Amino acid sequence: MSDYDEQLDLDQHDQVAGLDDFDAFFAEQNTRPRAETFLLYGRRYTLPDALPLIFTLQMERLQHSTDPGDVRTILRTLVGEDALDFWAEQGMTDRQLGIVLIYAAANVRRPGSVSMRRAAELHDEQSAAKAEGKAPGAPAPNRAARRQKPKRKKRPAGSGRPS
Repeated sequence: MSDYDEQLDLDQHDQVAGLDDFDAFFAEQNTRPRAETFLLYGRRYTLPDALPLIFTLQMERLQHSTDPGDVRTILRTLVGEDALDFWAEQGMTDRQLGIVLIYAAANVRRPGSVSMRRAAELHDEQSAAKAEGKAPGAPAPNRAARRQKPKRKKRPAGSGRPS
């Protein structure tokens, strides 16, 4: 067996008494810097040290929702149970919420990667794109609108290009 083959022999390296141990493996892999903490309306929020899978799944499923319950569900995984209601009681605007969401999501992925100012810029850029109808991830035109596009005519069978 070559050195390369031995490196690929997963059973030889990752099994403990015949049991693959992802807990130990992931603990080894966790080399993240400190978790990001921010202050908002007098409360301190510490973001999770990694983006929870539930957050990713909820964002995918609820990304176009405007239901406050859906927003609350998404936020719960990042900043806690009552954050949205507390922020609303303090007078938070939808722009401010968007900035906090961009900041939080980016800094969970890579702590320190997006400043509050940069989160505001990104939010405003996304809002401007939405206003122009060019928002990334915007819903595709409905079926009737797609059908209105002109279609290319098919050539009769056996017709080829002139030589």
